[in-house]
Amino acid sequence: MRKAAIDLGTNTCLLLVCEQGKDLEVLTDQSEVVRLGEGIFEGKGLVPEAMERTVSCLKKYRDIVLSYDLDPSEVICVGTAQSRAAHNAVLFFDRIEKETGFKFITLSGEEEASTSFLGALLPFYDPSDCIVIDIGGGSTEFQSKSDGKSLDLGSVRITEGFLKEDPVADQEFWSAQDEIDRQLSALSLLKKKWIHKKTWIAVAGTAVTLAQWWLGLSEFDPSKIENLVLRPSDLHRMVNELKWRTIEERKELVGIHPKRADVLLAGAIILWRSMVYFEVEKLHVSTRGLRYGLVQRTS
Repeated sequence: MRKAAIDLGTNTCLLLVCEQGKDLEVLTDQSEVVRLGEGIFEGKGLVPEAMERTVSCLKKYRDIVLSYDLDPSEVICVGTAQSRAAHNAVLFFDRIEKETGFKFITLSGEEEASTSFLGALLPFYDPSDCIVIDIGGGSTEFQSKSDGKSLDLGSVRITEGFLKEDPVADQEFWSAQDEIDRQLSALSLLKKKWIHKKTWIAVAGTAVTLAQWWLGLSEFDPSKIENLVLRPSDLHRMVNELKWRTIEERKELVGIHPKRADVLLAGAIILWRSMVYFEVEKLHVSTRGLRYGLVQRTS
């Protein structure tokens, strides 16, 4: 059975087309940085430039979907943190449906967390022993098999709110870290529940980009990134290097997409501080996540 899903996030828009039988066969897995959430965490709605970038991307995705003999109306399409925050998201989704045929719904933070958990697990993982962390542009989700929480932490949100100088000033950096630590402290009950969980998995653009940079990969290669292990010291090292570099210098680093260079530091701080808070010794990176969970959830 052929299926497709679109995950429209604050920073990226992702399309998965797959054949679903006994195993999941990926036909195409597309990602494009559209920054739909530009400015919305400063009290704005979706801005015209961001909406135009997103519509342009979705028109490309419509053509891809049609090439696989799928009707755009059958594609599972979801918005996340930027859709929850923007007052004009519903009007924008109406426009998308008229121009592309894609019908979007907005997931709650809890729905996003549970679906990302489902999508992140590879066959050899024991779900009862796993925690998934999903760092997006506007929110970060933490999820086990039975418990989860969504926080208003994201790479775009923290960048726009705190990291405004280039390179980042020390006071900006410490203020961002303080805010991240403050929000993480609200997860003390989950920390107690999860203290014996052994398998932590990170999904989404921040984790995958950091892994690609860590491995020195000039092009995306899921076979090398999938299940890569990173430790808190590795994240701390990457945070320190991103902090002293300008955005233009980050763009020159092998493995970092130029359109992610400005928000990667914020995402890296969130991931590092999460590992420190939950006392995680090692973290597995997954290239899967929400879009994979969407096609599995609707099986």
